[in-house]
Order: sequence, then C-alpha cells, then structure tokens
Amino acid sequence: MNMKSLRVGVLMGGTSAERAISLKTGQSICDSLRRRRYTVVPIDVDSTLPQQIRAKKVSVAFLALHGLGGEDGTVQGLLDIMKIPYTGSGVCASAVCMDKGLTRVVLHAAGIPIPAGEALQAPMIPPRPPGNLGWPVVLKPSTEGSSIGVSIVRKSSEWKSAVTKVFRYGQQAVVEKYIPGREVAVGVLGKTIFPGVEVIAPGGFYDFKAKYGKAATRYLCPAPLTPRLEQVLREHSILAYQALGCRGAVRVDFRIHPNGRPYVLELNTIPGMTERSLLPMAASQHGMTYDDLVEAMLQAALPKHSGFSRKIRTRKKATK
Repeated sequence: MNMKSLRVGVLMGGTSAERAISLKTGQSICDSLRRRRYTVVPIDVDSTLPQQIRAKKVSVAFLALHGLGGEDGTVQGLLDIMKIPYTGSGVCASAVCMDKGLTRVVLHAAGIPIPAGEALQAPMIPPRPPGNLGWPVVLKPSTEGSSIGVSIVRKSSEWKSAVTKVFRYGQQAVVEKYIPGREVAVGVLGKTIFPGVEVIAPGGFYDFKAKYGKAATRYLCPAPLTPRLEQVLREHSILAYQALGCRGAVRVDFRIHPNGRPYVLELNTIPGMTERSLLPMAASQHGMTYDDLVEAMLQAALPKHSGFSRKIRTRKKATK
C-alpha cells in the first residue's frame, strides 16, 4: 500500500447533537488531506454507511464523528467487521470513554484523581445531590460531548431544572463536586504528549457557546504551569490513556484546584479539529502544522505491515 493507493473515507455528520460541529471538523480534515494529495471521500454518516463504504471503495476511515453513533464504539464495531482500519480508539475504549460514569470507575481504579461524585439513573433521581458533595455541583449527561446538557448547580433551587435539562439527553447522568480553579486540556497521540492548553472562558464555564460561538474565550498555549505540575499532568494523561485502552489522538480534560491538585474530568477519543479546537493548537506548539497532525493521525490508523510509511517533518518550537 502506498500513499496514492489510499482512499480515505472521512466519516462526519451523523445524527447526534454534535452533528454541526462534526461537519466542520470533517470538512477541515478533508481539506487538509487533499493538501497532502490523498484521495479523499467525504461521507455523511447515516444508515447507508456500509453501502457507501463499499461503493466508494474506502480503504481507511478517518473518523470525524462526535457524540453518539460516532464516539461510542458503534461505528468502530462496524468498521472492525468490515475490516476497514480507522483513526482513533477501538470499540471498548470508545464506549467506555463516551460513558462518563464508566470512565470515572476506570480512572478511580487506576488511582487517577477525579472529582467526588456518582452516576444517576432515571427515574431514580434524588431530590438533591448526595450530601457529601456540597454546593456547587456539576450535572452532566453521561453520553454527550461539547458540554451539551451540562449545568453548574449552585443552590438547591436550581437542582430540579438542571435535572430536567440533563435527562433530555438520555437516561443516565453524572453529578460531581464542582472543582474551582483552572481548566487545562492535554493532547495525547500515541507516545507523544502535547503541551497543555489553558482555557479561560467567560464566567468560568467552558460551555458549548464558549467553545463554538463568539464568546470571548481565551486560550493560553502552552499553559502557564510549573514544571512539577506540567509533569503531573503528563503522567496522569498517559496513565489515563493507557488505563482506558485508547489509541490514536485523545484529549484529556483537567480541572486544577487553586491548591494545585489536578482532577481528570474526561477523555475525548475524537477531539475536535476545527480552527478553534484545542488539539491542533497544542500540536502547533509541539512543532506540528495542522496538516502534520492530520497525517500523523491517519498514519496511526494504518496497520504496521501495510508498507505505508512517510516521514512527517515537524518544526520544533521552543516552549515558554
């Protein structure tokens, strides 16, 4: 197999609440792969996906799907059955990372610090959060991304409306103690750990609007971290990546308490790749252009015995 023989199917869209963002990610990836002279086959995912893959003779799939039906292991299982290699994590890691409750179980078992909290299951919803959490708490759907359905609940009078909101997105949710402080994301690609990106969102809440709207969100890359804290985040990131069985590119999201203690919030197995996404931002500080990153993600999906190999040159960039 060589570069010219590859037909890269970029799977995007789908039917999740994150469809619009997925289409943006997918288009950016298509443009990048074309710049590197790959044969690109855009695919808007629906129930005809198997037929589209066969008809378009896709030889490798680049997953640009977000949310249910894309990050939860279902598409990954289909591609495994069809023997089509694909970018990102496999079925098990995708399914577990998509479920915030299960992710908490695995991270806790691996000794990785997570916020205090527990999973909730409809219709057995308590009239208030567990007493040990105090106020405020964060209530979020178990299987949505991009902060969809998430609420910071600061007092008891807000609990009922937050519960109503969260269960619009499924029968399972997670409630966690709110961790004040800083938000930092660390990207991992195989054995490469990218510099952290600190997110400073208006009002301190990096919600859907702050991520994709016109909100005045600021990004510090590399994040201003002490050498010790930077090392701890790197260690937690790779340990989480390995404990959950991830492969390819993953983004690990942290909250850092004012006392300096970091907590892992979740892992995103198909990070956003739009112009405002955190993974490309971090990769640029590592000396990788957007096109370098996309090509590296694609190469990581290809079987080692495929005979396809192309050196990706990166420019080393000094970190502050």
